[in-house]
Amino acid sequence: MTLQESGEMYLETIYVLSRTSKQIRSIDVVKHMGFSKPSVSRAVGLLKSDGYITTDEAGYLKLSSTGLKIARKIYERHQVLTEMLTSLGVDEKTASDDACRIEHYISDRSFKAIKKHVKEDLTKR
Repeated sequence: MTLQESGEMYLETIYVLSRTSKQIRSIDVVKHMGFSKPSVSRAVGLLKSDGYITTDEAGYLKLSSTGLKIARKIYERHQVLTEMLTSLGVDEKTASDDACRIEHYISDRSFKAIKKHVKEDLTKR
């Protein structure tokens, strides 16, 4: 099953939140993303039924191995693309916002080339 952009965004958000807290609830996702409780609840239900996340008896969210793999991929894309855009002179906020849009659509091949270029550029500095 192919995950849509919104699903990837939720997985990335859960991943980002899990880097600072071991206990993530839907309300944390609501606050972080600025979405309504019903929207997040629906998305969590879909991600859970598709096997991307699990919830424990207390309602805490956890990425499955598949969900974690996707979340890490999207997060890495966001970081590298933001870095590339800021190195070109784009302000941090715009670079991050644009990276958020690009990260979901760029091919693996193009991303790999950008990542290689960014790493090479960093070693030259």
